[in-house]
Amino acid sequence: MSFSEHCNKIFNQAIRDYHLTDNVDVPMNNPYERGTIDYSLYMKCWIDTVQWHFEDIIRDPHINPDEALSLKRRIDRSNQDRTDLVEEIDSYFRQQYSEVTPHADARLNTESPAWAIDRLSILALKIYHMAEQVERNDATEEHRNKCKAKLNILLEQQTDLGTAIDQLLEDIAEGRKYMKVYRQMKMYNDPSTNPILYGNNNK
Repeated sequence: MSFSEHCNKIFNQAIRDYHLTDNVDVPMNNPYERGTIDYSLYMKCWIDTVQWHFEDIIRDPHINPDEALSLKRRIDRSNQDRTDLVEEIDSYFRQQYSEVTPHADARLNTESPAWAIDRLSILALKIYHMAEQVERNDATEEHRNKCKAKLNILLEQQTDLGTAIDQLLEDIAEGRKYMKVYRQMKMYNDPSTNPILYGNNNK
């Protein structure tokens, strides 16, 4: 099994486990050992799945404004958790390939392995929910057919992205490409760089 296939297996498990209750307030019960890459992959997709449903809820046109604000705060925290976890997964890869000496002509990839895996997790969610639409008994046949066509494209994207991730990891392992990871510097979460936050602190 390739690494991308292993990721998809864990992502699908996390998505299925979440939907046993389909409740954003249910705590994660990660079945993998803490500190392992599998634990991180499961947690990554769990965070993405909960946030997917946050985004559904906040788009309710009848949502109470106070509830919407509270939910927006939770989405912000979730985004930060997601970013932190991606960086944690990249640290795993840096350790994995720390003994590799890149070739003199080794090239830099446009994104790190973990950010590509982040997209793979989101694709797994899109596939799950698009498949739900295909199976909807209360929807028109036209709707189901449109969703089926979209599902086929998503599955093709998943295959292509998985292939690209596996090729990237192989290239890094063989020294044909090298990793260079930039920490995400999200200014709006930082009270020292968001003018609204540091402006209020000075008042």
